[in-house]
Amino acid sequence: MQQPVPSISVAMSVYNGERFLAAAIESVLDQTFTDFEFLILDDGSRDATRAIALHYAASDSRIRVIARENRGLVASLNELLAAARAPLIARMDADDVSLPERFARQVAFMTTYPAIGVLGCWTHDIDENDAPYPLNAIDHPVDHRGFLFAIDAGLPLLCHPAVMFRRDLVRSVGGYHPAFSHSEDLDLWLRLATITQVANLPERLLRYRHYNQQVSSRHATEQQTNAAISRIAYAERAAGRPDPTVALTRMPPLKDIDALFGRPGVARAVRALVAPGLLYSRAGLGDNGFAILCQFIREGGNCRGLWRTVVRLVLFGYPLRAAKLALVLAVHRPVAAP
Repeated sequence: MQQPVPSISVAMSVYNGERFLAAAIESVLDQTFTDFEFLILDDGSRDATRAIALHYAASDSRIRVIARENRGLVASLNELLAAARAPLIARMDADDVSLPERFARQVAFMTTYPAIGVLGCWTHDIDENDAPYPLNAIDHPVDHRGFLFAIDAGLPLLCHPAVMFRRDLVRSVGGYHPAFSHSEDLDLWLRLATITQVANLPERLLRYRHYNQQVSSRHATEQQTNAAISRIAYAERAAGRPDPTVALTRMPPLKDIDALFGRPGVARAVRALVAPGLLYSRAGLGDNGFAILCQFIREGGNCRGLWRTVVRLVLFGYPLRAAKLALVLAVHRPVAAP
């Protein structure tokens, strides 16, 4: 006998997520809105992720575990998108906690306002020990006008694991694009912004976790670079020009971005968008983000805190990079103030 179609498909991809997984699963099972299927995709984990997921599946028929070899987050999200039976999909990550009213509030809003295709919410930021995580950032925009303003201003748009969206709408634009690894959500929101309305509930319905080993910390520079390219691609579409990233499966090196877009200056624009965010990023300054920052300065770029970053590199344990940055600054910005 075929099961009735649920109202929501909860989509969670997990890779080596044993540390916080049980709390994340329980927060979904504790929702006051109960008409959902819960898809948990184990992306080739090497820890106890699969055993934990199967344990909960054994006692709750709403859970369906998909287990296979590692293919990465974008492939996993698209597989979940294809497997979802419900017209609404609620994203959820394995290290966050949904508050009990999250689904009920989001479903009620999307039922009342059918023009809204993507709906996020505000969050409580927490650390790895569930303590408050101080974050000096503005809250996400609450309506579509604010969303479009936030795009133009380069502000945060949505918290990915707090989002609920209409399944068929996201399928219609091709889902998540693999070229935008670690920034696949931003690229998706920017593509959807021109065909649907996007909003956030001004309620803190998700506890969003910050810790050193999360994906956004381990891939800081790639994430910021791809985010900058996604914003430039959005501007291309808004100007009526073709978007050369649409058919990509992998983003080319930054040195080839001008050729991809068919004009000079695009790579330089990407570096200008990325460089300010690298100044305080230990991960970014320790990987190829350092080369991006140095090239930004050589091209005449400037932003507050460049000289202080020399000291920061020493404190981060990169004395040779500190010396190199000081030399680049001395040559290209000899009168720059700290």
